Amino acid sequence: MSGKITAGGAMPSITVPKLGGGELNLGPTGDWRMVIVYRGKHCPICMRYLSGLDALKDEITELGLDVVAVSGDSEAQAQAAVEQTEVKVPVGYGLTVAHMKQLGLYVSTPRPNETDHEFPEPGMFVVNGEGQVQIVDISNAPFARPEIASILRGIKFIKEKGYPIRGTA
Repeated sequence: MSGKITAGGAMPSITVPKLGGGELNLGPTGDWRMVIVYRGKHCPICMRYLSGLDALKDEITELGLDVVAVSGDSEAQAQAAVEQTEVKVPVGYGLTVAHMKQLGLYVSTPRPNETDHEFPEPGMFVVNGEGQVQIVDISNAPFARPEIASILRGIKFIKEKGYPIRGTA
């Protein structure tokens, strides 16, 4: 990893193509945002993770949280992932290795028959309304990632109690 997203720091303003047209900027929006980086269509664990978002839509809406997902997949691979998972959040694709490193993500080389490009290992970034990274979770393996419902409970607590950004030192 060449970069490191720091708690309390700014989320990089990385722009990728968005399924359905236009672009998706991963940077701050002025609202609370959760950026989910998934490995790609080839990863069954990622597909289950994205599928679980729909069940949490009420909590996400209640929190005023903007959720986006992004991978290094091609447009066709990302479209296939959306069709399989029926995920309703905006999905970006084409995250480059340079972007992955800028986000401090671990990058993996595919095994035979896995996919056709290097891909990021899972990451999640929660950016608060001031544009600061409130929560950072970066993994080097598909098996280790936070439960989204738990993160949503944490965001609710942070907002209700004015809980500070942790891990800044």
